[in-house]
Amino acid sequence: MIVTTTNAVEGRPVAQYLGVVCSQSVLGVNAFKDVAAGMRNVFGGRSKAYENELGSGVAAVLEELEQQAAALGSDAVLSVDIDYETVGQNMLMVSASGTAVRLA
Repeated sequence: MIVTTTNAVEGRPVAQYLGVVCSQSVLGVNAFKDVAAGMRNVFGGRSKAYENELGSGVAAVLEELEQQAAALGSDAVLSVDIDYETVGQNMLMVSASGTAVRLA
């Protein structure tokens, strides 16, 4: 399965558009990670705890996006967009959407 942020795959024209696919993942950040991130906010630096959570969230939504596209008979997902939001005080939401297509 090809998953790309571009709207085309070079040398492979789109034979059929199968529809929009989307996925969301809401990640809880526990109190210990939140305290560590708060310390990073005061003293500066990167928060590995939050970075690892976001990385896990991105992997999860892309995997689900591929599964949804495969269920439609797709061999590629084009124009993938990944967004991040906070939900409440200690929750992170990662969402992804794209267009499932069958390539020629």
